[in-house]
Amino acid sequence: MSKPPLGIHEIRKLLPHRYPMLLVDRVLEIEEAGDELVVAEKLVSANEPFFQGHFPEQPIMPGVLIIEALAQTAGLGERWRRPETRSRGVALVGVNRARFRRPVLPGDTLTLRTTTRRRRGDLFVINSVAQVLGDTVAEAEIMAAFVDWEPA
Repeated sequence: MSKPPLGIHEIRKLLPHRYPMLLVDRVLEIEEAGDELVVAEKLVSANEPFFQGHFPEQPIMPGVLIIEALAQTAGLGERWRRPETRSRGVALVGVNRARFRRPVLPGDTLTLRTTTRRRRGDLFVINSVAQVLGDTVAEAEIMAAFVDWEPA
């Protein structure tokens, strides 16, 4: 079963991130069973704050932010599938086999695809791929876990 697209208001209900760290603009697809695929998009604007320093004369999206966008996409899928986890935090606990194939530039639409590979308790492992116009720009195995945050 597939969930219809989610806009920014639904995304904000599922993720605690806010500007400038919310890196998912739209969710195109969430599969509830089977492959547990999530497909989302990040519209990369020339006005992104990171382009001021990375790099002013040759702006490219930092690889760490591409990984973060993939992790947020995975977290969205897990929270959507498991409503009982929505009051808990999601922490990135590991990144394996990260590869960057080409730069992501202002004006690109970053398509984010994640598939849950396995779960053990609160830990989940995700295969992820970021693409621009169908070409792979980055990929990684992401590990994350549901956590209970201590009050500040």
